[in-house]
Amino acid sequence: MRDIEEITPAQALARQAAGRLLIDVREPGEHALGLPEGALAVPRAALEAEPGRWAADPAAEVLLICGSGKRSLLAAQALAAAGYARPVSVSGGFERWRAEGLPEMPGAREDADFLERYSRHLRLPQVGLDGQRRLAEARVLVVGAGGLGSPAAYYLAAAGVGTLVLADDDVVDRSNLQRQILHTEARIGVAKVESARTALSALNPRLAVETAPVRVTADNVEALVRDVDVVLDGADNFPVRYLLSDACVLLGKPLVYGAVHRFEGQVSVFDAGRRRGEAPCYRCLFPEPPAPEDAPNCAEAGVLGVLPGVIGLLQATEVLKLILGLGDSLAGRLLHFDALRMRFRETRLAPDPGCPACAPGRRLGVHDSLSPACRVTP
Repeated sequence: MRDIEEITPAQALARQAAGRLLIDVREPGEHALGLPEGALAVPRAALEAEPGRWAADPAAEVLLICGSGKRSLLAAQALAAAGYARPVSVSGGFERWRAEGLPEMPGAREDADFLERYSRHLRLPQVGLDGQRRLAEARVLVVGAGGLGSPAAYYLAAAGVGTLVLADDDVVDRSNLQRQILHTEARIGVAKVESARTALSALNPRLAVETAPVRVTADNVEALVRDVDVVLDGADNFPVRYLLSDACVLLGKPLVYGAVHRFEGQVSVFDAGRRRGEAPCYRCLFPEPPAPEDAPNCAEAGVLGVLPGVIGLLQATEVLKLILGLGDSLAGRLLHFDALRMRFRETRLAPDPGCPACAPGRRLGVHDSLSPACRVTP
C-alpha cells in the first residue's frame, strides 16, 4: 500500500482556497458539532462505498479530514486502493483545525448548549443527531419518585429525554435519603414530585418536568399513560403495577418494570400492548398478587441503599433503547440481580395465551381485576 500524504489543517485550508475538495469523513452526529468551513460532510463508510459520487475525478487531489486524523488516513488509503491518484489526509483532524482557530461552520440547527451537552451521544453512530432529536421529542411517565424513579429520572434527564411526567403522592422523609437520590435534607416534607423537579431542572434546564402529585388509581391511570411514549414503573405496590400494566396494554405503550427486595432486584419490559401474543404483560408473570406477607415493602423488609440505583439505571437504559430503537429490549425476559453474589441471571417469559389482559382478542379495562387485591380506588 502506497504512502499517503499528510498535511496540517492550515495547509489544508490553503489548498482548499486554491480549489481542492475537502471531505469530512466523520459520522453525522460528529458533523453536527461543527465542520471545517466549506467542507463536504460524507461519513467514511459512504465515501468508501461510492467514492465517485463525491469525488468525480480520480486524478484530482482530494483532502480528507476526520476527528483526529486516523479515520481520514484510512479513508485515504481506501481511495488510493480504488484508483484515486492524490488522496491526502489532514493530520490532527478537526480537533486540531478547531484548536488552531481556523474557520468552521455549524453542522446542525440546534443551539450550542444542545450540541455541547449531548456531544458524547452525537458521536455515537447509533444515536447521532437524529437519535438525540428523538430523545428530545420523547415523553416518559415515571411512576414513583422514590428509590427506582430517582436514578432512572436523573439519567433520563441527563440523556436528553425532552419531557418527564412524574407521578407520586408522597412527601420526602428522612428515611428516603438513604437511596432516593433526587431528594435532600433541605427538602424533607416537600412533595416528592416538586423535590424531583428541583433536582432534575438543576441538572438539565432543557428538560420539561410535568408533575402529578397523585396516587395512581383506576380513575387517573389512563390519562397519565395516554400521551407518553414509554412508562417506567417505579411503584412500590402490586395494585399500581397491575393498573400500569393494564393501561399500557390497553393504550399500546411499552412498560419498563423494576422491583427491589432487600439485596435483590429484577427488571423487564412488558410490551404486550404493541405485540399482542408475542410479548408478555405483567399479568402473564404474576396472574395474582402474592400474599402481603410474601412481598413486604422496603419499609417492612429493608433494602440495600445502592440496589435501587442499579435497578433504576437498568430501567433507564431500557427506556432509552426503546425510544431510540436500539438493541434487544428485555421484552420476554426477566433479569434478576443478586447484589450479595454480584450475579445476574435471566428468565425467559412467554405470553400467557389465556391472559385476560393481553391475549389476542381479550380486552381488560383498568377498572377490571382478577382479584380485589389488584384494585386501587381513589
